[in-house]
Amino acid sequence: MSSFQVQTALRRFGSDIQVARKKRRMSVADFCERIGVTDKTLAKLERGDGGVRLETLAMALMVLGELHRLEELMDASKDETGLVLDHGRLPQRIVNRSSRASSARDPHGRREDEIDDEGSAF
Repeated sequence: MSSFQVQTALRRFGSDIQVARKKRRMSVADFCERIGVTDKTLAKLERGDGGVRLETLAMALMVLGELHRLEELMDASKDETGLVLDHGRLPQRIVNRSSRASSARDPHGRREDEIDDEGSAF
């Protein structure tokens, strides 16, 4: 049920995992042992099969020394669409709430927001 774009991205990702494994001179058997899967599951991962567990992908990235890439994948500080939406929701103006409270005075006639130089307010 996935789209062509998703299938293409998964196939490319699987291929990239395979290339990274080969660059590190890891055999299929060794890689499978390290990530805790069978050779059939690894073949699915490297083909870009969408049915492979996310944990398997994370383990593969960890063994390849690339787990940080998964951690950064949806970093909120780099989510351009989310940042634009947040910016669009900013209020047009800010109402100063302290202007209502500034008229409130304590029993000594001072406003609540005044600074007490003598420290007697404590």
